[in-house]
Amino acid sequence: MDFEKDALELMEFIETATSPFHVVAKSATILQENGFTELDMKQPWALQQGGNYYTIPYPSTLFAFSIGKDTSDSSDFRIVATHTDHPCLMIKPLADMSSNGYRKINTEIYGGPILNTWLDRPLSIAGRVAITSNKVFEPEMRFIDIRRPVLTIPNLAIHMNREVNKGVELNRQTDMIPIIGLVNDNLNKDGYFMKFLAGELGVDADKILDFELYIYNSEKGQLVGAEEEFISCPRLDNLTSTYGALRAITNKNRHDGINVIALFDNEEVGSKTKQGADSTLMTMLLEKIFEGLGFSHTREAIMRSMHLSVDVAHAIHPNHSEKSDPTTFAKLNEGVVIKINNNQKYATDSKAIATLQQLCESGSVKYQKYVNRSDIAGGGTLGSLVSSQIPMLTVDLGIPMLAMHSARELMGVKDQTYMNQLLHTFFTAK
Repeated sequence: MDFEKDALELMEFIETATSPFHVVAKSATILQENGFTELDMKQPWALQQGGNYYTIPYPSTLFAFSIGKDTSDSSDFRIVATHTDHPCLMIKPLADMSSNGYRKINTEIYGGPILNTWLDRPLSIAGRVAITSNKVFEPEMRFIDIRRPVLTIPNLAIHMNREVNKGVELNRQTDMIPIIGLVNDNLNKDGYFMKFLAGELGVDADKILDFELYIYNSEKGQLVGAEEEFISCPRLDNLTSTYGALRAITNKNRHDGINVIALFDNEEVGSKTKQGADSTLMTMLLEKIFEGLGFSHTREAIMRSMHLSVDVAHAIHPNHSEKSDPTTFAKLNEGVVIKINNNQKYATDSKAIATLQQLCESGSVKYQKYVNRSDIAGGGTLGSLVSSQIPMLTVDLGIPMLAMHSARELMGVKDQTYMNQLLHTFFTAK
């Protein structure tokens, strides 16, 4: 196993995947380079056995699937689901603010980031912009990634806040406002941000109708540690899983059955959107695949199938082991984590766990089990949401990490390789 190579490739992927839209765009490029054909969810499909396909129902959500050459009406689905979004800041529609000679950008918080980790960072902007077109129902949609640090949120000096090291609650409206520059002849104009955005896009400012713009940490990922045992990088949650899913679906696949990856948006805010996991998108996809092959009995196929909900997991903290369960905790570089919660925040049962353990063992993949402390609720994933609508065997799993939801997270350098190998085994095992 080439741990360093896989780690470097992961960081290269993350560097270009700066918003959910860019995650999907990069994923589509990878799929095209590996012989996948794009399909339109709005049109009927005529599919071929042995074919490789992908579809983008919405610009921040993507499905890809491979159909085995010997697939029949009695075959099954194997599904790997991840998400494309990450906790961050987003720019409000009327963004311009200024005070005391500073030009600022008004923001709101997306998801549940660790707010103080976003201070004193080089920040950039990525997302999509709607531009006036000749068709009322089809505005022109353009992706944008500034690709350079244009924002930062400065901390208050300790001399002005002597209690800062005792812990300070940051106000989401007043403390999380980045600066973009100083007021001068250029920055003192009305509607500065729209003019800035228009200049980046090469359009007139009055042509911009709306936007969805994410602020992201523009720092690159790095290998850290005396022996480079760790990966320190933005957006590990959940691009580790997305990258692993792409690696698996573009690798060798099985002859009998249908392999699927689902890259959903909006997991960090509950998934209850048209492009999120708590929608009917997955059901529609599976039905369209069977219809496109001329098969029936989709419901029966679902009952034969298996779904991996792949998101990140908490590793035991070096300075706060008391936050982990006393016996069942996860460690960095010790393999993929099977996430267990008897209250079904993680969608896992003993048969699903046993199946995954056998997959790991057959693929020489290290694995470990994880539960939250009984007095700490922990987070949820998309596994329970998907399995409640598509009732198939489901396992919640992921790569162990530290500083989850920080602007810069930390994982073990070996664990991406273990995840890649597990997902490959899942898609190829008989």
